[in-house]
Amino acid sequence: MIKLIRGGCYYMGGALVKENQAFLTADKKEEARKGTMAYRILRAHNQGGEEDLKLKFDAIASHDITYVGIIQTAKASGLEKFPLSYTLTNCHNSLCAVGGTINEDDHVFGLSAAKKYGANFVPPHIAVIHQYMREMEAKVGRMILGSDSHTRYGALGTLAVGEGGPELVKQILNKTYDIKRPETVAVYLRGNLKKGVGPQDVAIALCGAVFKNGFVKNKILEFVGPGIRNLSMDYRNGIDVMTTETACLSSIWETDEKTREYYKIHGREQDYSELKPADPAYYDYGITVNLSTIEPMIALPFHPSNAFTIRELLQHPREILEEIEVAGRKLRGDDKFTLTDKIFDDGLHVDQGVIAGCAGGMYENIAEAYEILKGRSTGTDEFSLSVYPSSQPVYKALVDNGYIGGLMNAGVVVKTAFCGPCFGAGDVPANNGLSIRHTTRNFESREGSKPAAGQLAAVALMDARSIAATAANGGRLTPATEMEYTKKVKKYFFDAEIYRNRVYRGVGDAHTELPLKYGPNIADWPEMIPLGKNVLIKAVSVIEDPVTTTDELIPSGETSSYRSNPMKLAEFALSRKDPGYVGRAKAVKADEDYRRQNGSLPESVLQEAEPLHIAQEGTIYGSCVVAVKPGDGSAREQAASCQRVLGGIANIAEEYATKRYRSNLINWGMLPLTAKKLHLKVGDYIYIEDVAKYIAEGAESISAKILSGKSVKEVNFGIGNLTQDERNIILKGCLINFNAAK
Repeated sequence: MIKLIRGGCYYMGGALVKENQAFLTADKKEEARKGTMAYRILRAHNQGGEEDLKLKFDAIASHDITYVGIIQTAKASGLEKFPLSYTLTNCHNSLCAVGGTINEDDHVFGLSAAKKYGANFVPPHIAVIHQYMREMEAKVGRMILGSDSHTRYGALGTLAVGEGGPELVKQILNKTYDIKRPETVAVYLRGNLKKGVGPQDVAIALCGAVFKNGFVKNKILEFVGPGIRNLSMDYRNGIDVMTTETACLSSIWETDEKTREYYKIHGREQDYSELKPADPAYYDYGITVNLSTIEPMIALPFHPSNAFTIRELLQHPREILEEIEVAGRKLRGDDKFTLTDKIFDDGLHVDQGVIAGCAGGMYENIAEAYEILKGRSTGTDEFSLSVYPSSQPVYKALVDNGYIGGLMNAGVVVKTAFCGPCFGAGDVPANNGLSIRHTTRNFESREGSKPAAGQLAAVALMDARSIAATAANGGRLTPATEMEYTKKVKKYFFDAEIYRNRVYRGVGDAHTELPLKYGPNIADWPEMIPLGKNVLIKAVSVIEDPVTTTDELIPSGETSSYRSNPMKLAEFALSRKDPGYVGRAKAVKADEDYRRQNGSLPESVLQEAEPLHIAQEGTIYGSCVVAVKPGDGSAREQAASCQRVLGGIANIAEEYATKRYRSNLINWGMLPLTAKKLHLKVGDYIYIEDVAKYIAEGAESISAKILSGKSVKEVNFGIGNLTQDERNIILKGCLINFNAAK
């Protein structure tokens, strides 16, 4: 299905050719490097050098989990009005009931900020963030930065990046997004998908091929080739949004007449232009995908890259599910988590289906699901199917064309635009339940369960077509290729009146005299101190899992309601992975507060750390989290900021799973240290003398001492290449302090 080219290649004459078979001279190669679509778009937005890019985006976007913190941070840094197009959507906390009024208080704050500083505001239930940005804000050649990891509009010719909130703050304050020029990977599509195979099947197959080996990590994917013309725009958007799960930086696609038609349908044909690579264009790596060979896929718990064909799973269900049970029992800490109990004589049965969000909730996914379910029933037993159209215009088109009524007749529950099933705030399954979902992500606890409380459900990702086929059989896992149905769906019509009558369009129209409206839960960031000359660090959590997700660092779901209050949210940090973390971190912070008030650390700390011979003058004290590979998944800055407000000063890792998590650490004033196999334990001390000098001088390696028990050893930590601004942010203690100093 998918083949990887582990060296350079050219896209030339409509084909992908390995570098050693192209016979082009070195000067032609350098010219061809500049022939990629990504190169041209990056160059148009770059204010830096050829390799050290400093990018200014055309637009930014965030939702109601992130925009309060972004605006509060920008306000503390001197915000007067938004200097670029900013869209605030309300699609994450629109159904949460935790905390009384606080979710709607955030929405009121968001609208007041849109009016005061000049932004667009999309009210709850109107559209999920990425569908609205596709429909209204994407443009060929544009760059968009979003505070959500699935910020991907490449199929529409827009190079989009998902990052933590502080990177949006930088754009708001007329600063740049600084990055080394990323490598590019050609994704060459050929062939045509079989009936019953959808965009999620392609996406899962791609994630399975490239995630675990890091093949595309922090690179830009360029989708090219003759197979593109065989995909509708909904299919392209559905594949594109899932590229986040490959760990790539961004993605971009060739545009064609189908792209033009998409813009025309949405009343924005002027935003279309042809976008293609030069002939030849050079890529650092290549991937070939034969669409004709893609089968219905399933990504089993607990990662989108845990990919199997449904056929393979049904042939070996016990063998495969037993492996998932082992992982689940480890997560829950008991031997009671079961999936093999879902195997019956007639097949494998699941408990729930969901089609939702920026990946699943598009028009064609839901329309084809109806065609499969037409004249059938989801049944009256335990299995249920919920559908969330991704926007009100999509919902209305589905209603007008008869699909919604037909789905309801089949037993489907149809709901409004909401991202909740993607992050554990909607349709949480029962304990030991198995849910199949056309959503973006299926990490552990992502569906809302709490392993520390003895709860664990599981989510498998599938395409809407096979979910509908399974629903038609009452929950018996069924690939859509086994179903008889008509693939042809009625034409989609976009009704712009819905947005004109409900969305506040305020970009470029700031009313600075208006007040911000604060609810009682919205709190300012606490003070974060600058980096000292030296630093004493105590390890307060050590995680030995191969990968640690941002969901484990700060859980999603009901905790999202508290993300406008840094200290309240911090109480949930690592609660599902290391429940003792918060108490240990607070104890270190209390000792640092004592030092600041009294000029000396408590005697108990001095005695424990005595073998390190720390210099008390100029030394600050903080905590750190140690993990193998932290930061996979969401862009949420709170994975870092919660550590910071609890006194965190560093992470120590073998490597960081994503650029965006490392950026979040830096923007919150934390040291992103790396080292191989240190075998640190909770309670160990790390002492770095002259750390401020290391940072100020741009050192990529830092000497330190580790005290473990009574034993002291000297080590070198990597810190990687830091830009001048990043160095100054760490020295000042966080981005807020850095901006305030300016």
